[in-house]
Amino acid sequence: MRLTRLLLLPFTPRLVVLTLCVIGFFGCAVAARGEWGSPWFAPMLAFGGSCALGLRDLLQTEHAILRGYPISGHLRFLLETIRPELRQYFFEDNKDGRPFSRDRRAIVYQRAKMNVDKRPFGTEVDVYAEGYEWLRHSIAARPVSHEPFRTRVGAACAQPYDMSFLNISAMSFGALGANAIRALALGARKGGFALDTGEGGFSPYHQEAGGDIVWQIASGYFGCRTREGLFDPDKFAAVASSEQIKMIEVKLSQGAKPGHGGVLPGAKVTEEIARIRGVPQGEDCVSPATHSAFSTPIELLQFLARLRALSGGKPVGFKLCVGQPSELFAICKAMVETKLAPDFIVVDGKEGGTGSAPMEFMDHIGMPMREGLALLHHALIGIGARDSVRIGVAGQIVTAFDMARALALGADWCNSARGFMFALGCIQSQSCHTGHCPTGVATQDASRGRALVVSDKAERVRNFHRATLVALGELAAAAGLDHPSEFGPEHFCRRLSMREIASFADLYPTPAPGAFLAGEIDPRLAGDWRRARPDSFRPTPNG
Repeated sequence: MRLTRLLLLPFTPRLVVLTLCVIGFFGCAVAARGEWGSPWFAPMLAFGGSCALGLRDLLQTEHAILRGYPISGHLRFLLETIRPELRQYFFEDNKDGRPFSRDRRAIVYQRAKMNVDKRPFGTEVDVYAEGYEWLRHSIAARPVSHEPFRTRVGAACAQPYDMSFLNISAMSFGALGANAIRALALGARKGGFALDTGEGGFSPYHQEAGGDIVWQIASGYFGCRTREGLFDPDKFAAVASSEQIKMIEVKLSQGAKPGHGGVLPGAKVTEEIARIRGVPQGEDCVSPATHSAFSTPIELLQFLARLRALSGGKPVGFKLCVGQPSELFAICKAMVETKLAPDFIVVDGKEGGTGSAPMEFMDHIGMPMREGLALLHHALIGIGARDSVRIGVAGQIVTAFDMARALALGADWCNSARGFMFALGCIQSQSCHTGHCPTGVATQDASRGRALVVSDKAERVRNFHRATLVALGELAAAAGLDHPSEFGPEHFCRRLSMREIASFADLYPTPAPGAFLAGEIDPRLAGDWRRARPDSFRPTPNG
């Protein structure tokens, strides 16, 4: 019985491919008779190579699949490699796909190319599904406004800035290639909106087009740091004096990996990146998880005030993905105590994702944008500071409906990163972290980057911005509003079940101005407010 099993083993499904290759090799060898010109010689080499591969598979110790299924096991790895493409091109329907569905990607491509962006035959969305959201329109619709929607940031500053309602969110040179940054910067200049540099520094590629820039400074202080990695006020002042830089944004955390630092390995720190970031070439470039320039809410506000002075009075604020409400409330209490305030705050949702991150951080850490936005908006109202502090948001914003919903929850403007990446030609291959981006967007490989033609993609960036704002104006008019800034939570609804709906006004009740200071606070937030301390990000235990 054992002998029979042993004799039949080579012909079992898992080994039969190797067996056939061995038979084919010897059969071709016999037929070729050692003649180089024989037509059997090439097949013999092919079978021989396959036999060598099969022998290697049997002897290697890394992959159990290959040890058990020599040669044929490679098919699994091949299919796994092309699985994302198979799913995206053949099996994914219009509403499927993560992080962005085919429909949402398509609307960006169509608007960027100025193609028809209409849909036939009715919605494919299940409007009776739990979580479905819609905008309440008005019978008394208004004429559509086509003004370039803007909001003034830093009204009390020496150099306030009129921010477009839609701008390019933070993406660093290094994460994106040179041509991608060039195209974004040129498109932003042509369209009259702003580009956030990301934490990688104000590179020459941001400067070439001469458009409006939001300079982001994170814990690495790239472009304004000492050799030891500390903040350098002189270097900061020199860069911030640029006419292009309209606002300064201090990054506390980002949506992709809140609370997580980062390391660019020394091998990737080229002479160019070292020069732009102000770090030694060839050494690991570290972004710590926390800042060294401040460690308490009060110190944060003092640091912002210092940056405002060093920049000559430009609007200064910070960006964060909201985590613990008590920490946000601590900043609010520090604002009340010191009478210092940021000119703006950008709320990044945990659904933000241009930065590569560990799965645990990407999937399970940080507050989603809408909840973080509503919490900040209500906290600023609760301390009587909402009129002086502008709010920007980022987190999977690609359509006018995304923008209108964010404006209704308290945002003054919206930022989009991946939306503008799609406008550049990104196909959501999800290879950003590999450097092998197929469209030349997220890569430092010059041969891949040349695929992205700056002049063409810059026009698409401008087109996407313009068409999205036109659609935003149409939504506002349909809701009976003269301007998108008039959107409020009462204009939006969410289905809670088959028979129950609620307006955003019910789901996100707005406090009265100064209510937090008067002790009139939502019971669900009262404990976090009570424990928050202006002199520390750590809440008072059992406060």
